[in-house]
Amino acid sequence: MALEVSNSGFSDALVILGAAGLVIPAFARFRISPVIGFILVGMLAGPAGLGSLVPQYPWLYYITISDRHAIEPFAEFGIILLLFSIGLELSFRRLWSMRTLVFGVGAAELFGSGLIIGLALHLMGQSLAGAIGLGLALALSSTALVMPMVGTQTAVGRSAFSMLLFEDLAIVPIIFALGAMAPNAQDTGWTGLAGTLAAGGVTVVILFIAGRFFLPRLFAQAARTKSPEIFLSASLLVVIAASLATTIAGLSPIVGALLAGLLIAETEYHGEVEVITAPFKGLALGVFLITVGMSIDVRVILANWPGLVAAVVGVLLVKVLVTTLLIRWSGARRSTALEVGLLMASPSETTLIVLSAASAAQLILPSTAAFWQIVTAIGLTITPLLARIGHDIARRIDMGTGEEPSIELGERGRPVAVIIGFGRVGRMVAEMLRKHKQPFVAVESDIDAVAQARRDGYPIIFGDASRPELLDKLQLGHAKALILTMDDPVLSVRITKRVRGWVPHLTIIARARDTDHAAELYKAGATDAVPETLESSLQLSEAVLVDLGVAMGPVIASIHEKRDELRQEIKQASNLDRDPLLRHLRMDEAG
Repeated sequence: MALEVSNSGFSDALVILGAAGLVIPAFARFRISPVIGFILVGMLAGPAGLGSLVPQYPWLYYITISDRHAIEPFAEFGIILLLFSIGLELSFRRLWSMRTLVFGVGAAELFGSGLIIGLALHLMGQSLAGAIGLGLALALSSTALVMPMVGTQTAVGRSAFSMLLFEDLAIVPIIFALGAMAPNAQDTGWTGLAGTLAAGGVTVVILFIAGRFFLPRLFAQAARTKSPEIFLSASLLVVIAASLATTIAGLSPIVGALLAGLLIAETEYHGEVEVITAPFKGLALGVFLITVGMSIDVRVILANWPGLVAAVVGVLLVKVLVTTLLIRWSGARRSTALEVGLLMASPSETTLIVLSAASAAQLILPSTAAFWQIVTAIGLTITPLLARIGHDIARRIDMGTGEEPSIELGERGRPVAVIIGFGRVGRMVAEMLRKHKQPFVAVESDIDAVAQARRDGYPIIFGDASRPELLDKLQLGHAKALILTMDDPVLSVRITKRVRGWVPHLTIIARARDTDHAAELYKAGATDAVPETLESSLQLSEAVLVDLGVAMGPVIASIHEKRDELRQEIKQASNLDRDPLLRHLRMDEAG
């Protein structure tokens, strides 16, 4: 059966896929956030943009979206997949460790911001019930925009996620509470809220028990088929089933999605599930952002810009102030607190849901709801800009306030190991030193890397190791060891030679690019040089030979021979009087 060319599904798909495949890469080339790109596509191609010109120019029908409500289900599915992916990155143990932030700071942020905004609106003439509804709606922040920008691994991401998680849990109770406050509501409204929360709690417990028992078996069966389609179907089935269960119980579907992610994260299949669902999450999230853009009518904004600007600025200021103070009170650094405050300042996509609920309950007028919907859309649009401003200000605070690590080198304090370079290798070395309670200080010339490391609690100094005055400042004569991890072969050799001339007995361990570079480092005076490509190549060769059926004994013997051969090459090239250390034997190789 042939479909008509004028089918709206074709034109909508053309706009969405065109945005994902053509427009977004163009924005990325100019370093413009894809979030802004999708929103601008929605503004341009939506009913308030070029879509309004379809009656005059019918050909525009094929490159515009005339009905925003037709694609809203896909946008909601994108948010569900986003919460599911966040759950995959977490664990129940980690979530439990965040309970103070979630139910302490998260609750205080939502109700504190809502109280201040609601009080201000009540003083401006809004009814008390309407002011409460508007305050709670505008106090919400966007999970869909914030989490993809910061993740959950950094100090900023953890703080933001804890507050967003509480907001997501509170959405349904807020909507029920607004319904209970409606002028024509009965006293049973609050009873219904309590019943919903109880039913939701039972549903979550049932999902938890069922998931622990059935999910490993379900994914094991899917994995045995060796079919990506079956594995994807099983993943989407779990997400949708959990979301439907919590929806039927009266909770938000995103609670079920988050729980599904947490349960799968406890299985050995979480990595494969995360990879196989990522494209769907990204595209569906793009659809959501397009719907946000379609809710912005530039003509309405131009006609009411003074009030809209005042409303946006007022909401942002209140939320930045409240969030920053609470995060700072919880013990975070000033830079982290301010960055989280700006990141969480804008209203949320769920603000639109709460506004609709307040309007349906007759707590606010439809015109009032429409005004604040535009404010919300503007706030969502500028969220990436606020995130960028917050990151830059946090970096300047870290770099400009003199918050150097409180570590004294030399005779005044305990000797420490000095790590020069804090990329992936330097961070790993620092983690191991910290695990074994060995004091250290790191030096890095990348300002962003320094700021992030300080937010993560690492003792680090900003500086350029190629400048002799920095090496003088480190007082390496009193250090325990010097560890060079930078990916600059010439600079590492130069530093090794210079420091060895000053401090003959200092232990200097350097990262080498290959065996030739290792020989140069030994010539310059390194105690040990570790070629990063050598050992990975040998381990790869070992894996290939074993998988091809060669016996383990001869493989290990040949690996030893090759390692000894390379060791002798380095020894001869660097004129060492000892064998260089390449790697200690594994326990299963010894004997």
